[in-house]
Amino acid sequence: MTDSGGFPDANSSDASVFVRASGLVVDEVTTTSLRGHADLGEGHVTAWGTVHGGVYASIVESAGGAGAGFAVADRGQIAVGVHNGTDFLRPSTGGRVEVSAHALFQGRSQQLWDVVISQAEGGTVLARGQLRLQNVPRPDTAATPGR
Repeated sequence: MTDSGGFPDANSSDASVFVRASGLVVDEVTTTSLRGHADLGEGHVTAWGTVHGGVYASIVESAGGAGAGFAVADRGQIAVGVHNGTDFLRPSTGGRVEVSAHALFQGRSQQLWDVVISQAEGGTVLARGQLRLQNVPRPDTAATPGR
C-alpha cells in the first residue's frame, strides 16, 4: 500500500491543470522522502523531440514541495519554494521516469530537498535538482482571493 500524503498529483481530481499536465504521481511520501513517477510523452517535449527542461524543473518543485509540505503539515504549516536549481543531465524523448526526493536539511523555518529524476528503464539519471523551501503558516483558504 502506498501513501501519497494527500498531495494532489496528476491522478487527483483536486490537482490543478498544471499539476495534471506535469504528470507527477506520488507513490509514497514520508516526512523525509518522496517516491513517485511520471509518464512523459509528446505533450512534454520540445520542437526537437526531447523532454522540455521546464517539465523536469516542475517535477523537482512539485516533488520537493510535496515532501516538505508533508513534513510540516502537523505543525499547521505549508512549505513554499524559494529557490529551485535544476540541472538537466541527459536528453530523453520521454517514457516513464522515476522520481526520488530526500530531505537534506529540515529546520524550523527552512528545508532543503534533493530530487533525482531517472529513466525508469535502465535507471539513467536525466535531471537532478535542489529545492529550498520556507515553512510558513497554512493560509486560511476561505479568505484567500481566487479560491
